[in-house]
Amino acid sequence: MNKVPDQFSAAGDLLDGKAILVTGATGGFGKPVSLALARHGATVILLARNLRLVEALYDEIEQAGYPTPAIYPMNLEGATEHDYEQLASNIESQLGQLDGLVHCAAMLGAPTVFAHSDVETWYRVHQVNLHAPYLLTRACLPLLEKATRASILFMIDDKPGAYWDAYQVSKRALAAMAELLAREYAGSGLRVNCINPGKTRTGLQLRAFPAADENDDLPTPQAHLDTFLYLMSDESRENGEVFA
Repeated sequence: MNKVPDQFSAAGDLLDGKAILVTGATGGFGKPVSLALARHGATVILLARNLRLVEALYDEIEQAGYPTPAIYPMNLEGATEHDYEQLASNIESQLGQLDGLVHCAAMLGAPTVFAHSDVETWYRVHQVNLHAPYLLTRACLPLLEKATRASILFMIDDKPGAYWDAYQVSKRALAAMAELLAREYAGSGLRVNCINPGKTRTGLQLRAFPAADENDDLPTPQAHLDTFLYLMSDESRENGEVFA
């Protein structure tokens, strides 16, 4: 896995003038990532399903004096192709650009023995973890292609062993989709990469391993913020890579 170059230092104006869409913007990774992007000058489009939480994050960003974000409430479980096309159209009409897309939203589901997996859960997990990133990315590609330099970042995961059911399958499929996109856009101004942060102290991790002794000692999402900042910035040249 790749690492951020040792010489990288995120300047305060690193992302000035950029518009970046973050899914799952109020979640364990989405919120600190959104705050970090805004702190470094980006206009962040906050996509999340809970309007109250996303409005609170909007207020936090605005009160800190960062660029005014945009709010886009959306439930990825039920969103349709038309919803994503409308989102891209609204971004173009309101902001006129899109320079980055960060896929933070994820659903764990109910890890279980494959033979006893729940069909409804299988569909829901794939809808959030795979189909939504596919539909959203496809809808946003025309805008991203217009940017001089743009970046798509997928959050992937690798749960070793058995019983991870739809979560593991959807995350591996997401990595395959990212690899495909990276190859198709190689040599262009659009970079496509993945981040696999490993075990991190988030709500999803605690649900996956509720009784793990190491939970309190795990790194927080803040430990990975430089990776997000680097990959969203023009300093990054990598394409088709997985960062830790």
